Amino acid sequence: MGPFTGLSPRALGKLVTVLRRQGADAVRKGRPWSLSLEDRTLLVAASWRTNLTMRQLGPLFGVSKSAADRITDHLGPMLALQPRKRFAKDTVPIVWTAP
Repeated sequence: MGPFTGLSPRALGKLVTVLRRQGADAVRKGRPWSLSLEDRTLLVAASWRTNLTMRQLGPLFGVSKSAADRITDHLGPMLALQPRKRFAKDTVPIVWTAP
C-alpha cells in the first residue's frame, strides 16, 4: 500500500475518518458503491500518485473504468486541500506562479 499510494495504514485510517465526518460514506439513492470507503480512498490516492488511467486503475481494484472515474469524481474534491482562511499575525504569504 505505501509505495503504491504513498499512505501508511495509519495515515489511511486518519484520512478515512475525516472522509466519514465529511459524509463520504453516507447512504445515497441508487446503487451502492461496490468498494468500501477505504478501497475508494486508496483508488483515488493511487490515481493521483501514479497518474494511471482509469482503464488501468479499474482492473487493479476490481471495478470498471467508469466506476473508477465516478469514484475519483466523487472523492477527489473531498480529498483536495482546503484553502486557508486565516494566517498567523506576522505571516507573509508568498504566491509563486509557473513561468
